Amino acid sequence: MKVAEAVGRALYAAGVGQVFGVVGSGNFHLTNAMVAAGSRFVAARHEGGAATMADAYARISGTVAALSVHQGPGLTNAMTGIAEAAKSRTPLLVLAAEVTEPRSNFYVDQEALARSVGAVSARVTSAEGAVTQALDAVRRAVCERRTVLLNLPLGVQALDVPDVSDVLADESTLAVVPPERAPVEPEFAEVEALARVLEKSRRPVFVAGRGSRSPGARDALMALAERHGALLATSAVARGLFHGEPWSLDVSGGFASPLAAELIQEADLIVGWGCALNMWTMRHGRLIGPDATVVQVDDDASALGAHREVHLGVTGDVELTARRALETDDANRQARQGEQARQGHQGKQGQQGQQARQGFRTADTGASIAARVRWRDVPYEDTSTRERIDPRTLSIALDDILPAERVIGVDSGNFMGYPSMYLSVPDENGLCFTQAFQSIGLGLATAIGAALARPDRLPVAALGDGGAMMGAAELDTVRRLGLPMVVVVHNDDAYGAEVHHFGPGGHPLDTVEFPPTDIAAVARGYGFEAVTVRTRADLKAVEDWLAGPRSVPLLIDAKVVADRGAWWLEEAFRGH
Repeated sequence: MKVAEAVGRALYAAGVGQVFGVVGSGNFHLTNAMVAAGSRFVAARHEGGAATMADAYARISGTVAALSVHQGPGLTNAMTGIAEAAKSRTPLLVLAAEVTEPRSNFYVDQEALARSVGAVSARVTSAEGAVTQALDAVRRAVCERRTVLLNLPLGVQALDVPDVSDVLADESTLAVVPPERAPVEPEFAEVEALARVLEKSRRPVFVAGRGSRSPGARDALMALAERHGALLATSAVARGLFHGEPWSLDVSGGFASPLAAELIQEADLIVGWGCALNMWTMRHGRLIGPDATVVQVDDDASALGAHREVHLGVTGDVELTARRALETDDANRQARQGEQARQGHQGKQGQQGQQARQGFRTADTGASIAARVRWRDVPYEDTSTRERIDPRTLSIALDDILPAERVIGVDSGNFMGYPSMYLSVPDENGLCFTQAFQSIGLGLATAIGAALARPDRLPVAALGDGGAMMGAAELDTVRRLGLPMVVVVHNDDAYGAEVHHFGPGGHPLDTVEFPPTDIAAVARGYGFEAVTVRTRADLKAVEDWLAGPRSVPLLIDAKVVADRGAWWLEEAFRGH
């Protein structure tokens, strides 16, 4: 057995069941070995698309996915997607063939490439250690939540190794790769400090981030929030976590609705749960009131205070920390009641001590949230014409038309806030937000990866015309896989973010504006059904597609108005 086959079999045995990539000579045998062992392989049309598909699949499925690429250009083609995954701390395994001879035309310093974008580099160096080294790469991806580049030199791949069946049958060998990262137990003193801060607060707001994206964490946070009367918000990547909760403010940060921003600014306590509290989520700190206490809970100690000065940092798993805070609160209340009983003051005061506090959850606040926390409930002047549709009108209509059980992949650009905030999502796995690197062109591949992770939901790709044209090759992948996807292209014939950022200053815009493109015709060439939408009435074709067999995907070429920049745009440019 060759090293390539042994590694492929070991990776599947370790739980890497989904692989994306573009196969060349250097990764041919490894990829086929994984497929033969039982992994599912999805062939993309470009390595950049494959990288983002793998990233999105890992985020939505909660499992480690793999990307398989050829040496040299196969890896460099994938680097933007790998950078996004690394910046997002996605557990992802990049399997890259490697040449070690500098005179080879395929030679690049692959280790340096990984390091430059924040990925971890590893290498298979011998036949004897190949399986162990491969498994260690998977372990690092899982336990450290890192994107790991496993370099596989061509010469080593071709070496003979003993049959590894016995090795892989040994439970102790595979035990090096735990199925998931072990939750970090918070220190008792830090939980006590958190409980004291919560007890003092009168207007608390919880902001949940990527580290809160699980049903267990959601339930624990909702229970703790109810106890202390806290309002609930999320970062963009955790949108949907509190879907249906009447005290939810939806997303905090640049995407926040006017009411959500107003209420967060009024908080006397902001607790970030598995959330970086970075410039996006806190609008460069402007959402934090001058007298607000800031607390951050994260299972990675290095994340505490990395973006924002905090008054209290708690190192611990979100769910465990929230539950420990509830337990501590119960114990403290029981102790107080016991003391009151000893002093003869039990009765009504002690009974009230068991009840949830009102906190920020007043009747007026609840009525305001119900009426206007959603962006679609914020009044606006519809600027649609007979030729172009307002993206707000488009998004509200699509929200009503599309099934509620959906998974959305969003590209970057001036348009991105509309589908991200106007289209509702059923839970924390309803929006796949690959925006840590702010690259355009990743949206379609994001939706493909998310769709494969959640085949029970309607996949929706929300793109701008720039990103759609960059990633158009993956329209073939959508059609080939038979995905019943809806691709919505917000087509303003420009790189809209640059138009609206530089246009008001009188700068020439020839470099960022383009002649009209019939993207619907492009989609039909790939085998899609397609419709051009200029008015609300044109969306009848979408309703017809939904009512039909959905045997081929649908692309909506929405000609959107280009009269203004999105509300979040200047916030984004402040982060450059």
